Amino acid sequence: MLTELESLSQNIGKLIAISQRHNDARLALEEQLAQARADVEATRAELAQLREERDTLEAERDTLSAKIDDAQVRLNAILEKLPRARASSEPDNQLDLLESAQPETGEAESDVSRHGENA
Repeated sequence: MLTELESLSQNIGKLIAISQRHNDARLALEEQLAQARADVEATRAELAQLREERDTLEAERDTLSAKIDDAQVRLNAILEKLPRARASSEPDNQLDLLESAQPETGEAESDVSRHGENA
């Protein structure tokens, strides 16, 4: 009977050790679960903040797009009021201005050549 009690005591000791290991593992898992829940909550809060920022940026984008559209309409109205570009045959064309400046230099050259002839 003494051996049975010793065996029973050893088995109880083993069960206590096993129970303690399971309890320690359970506590570790509960800590991991609590940390994971905290991480999830932090991620949800960050996600909510990012969504608010996204919504703000979308609203700003829409506002800017509306302003661009309005500016485009105004620009088109201004462009319609401006006189049309002149044809290249009209005298105010910039190329014509350059060509009219060249004969003046040609006259100066002919004056110089005349002076050379007179000399």
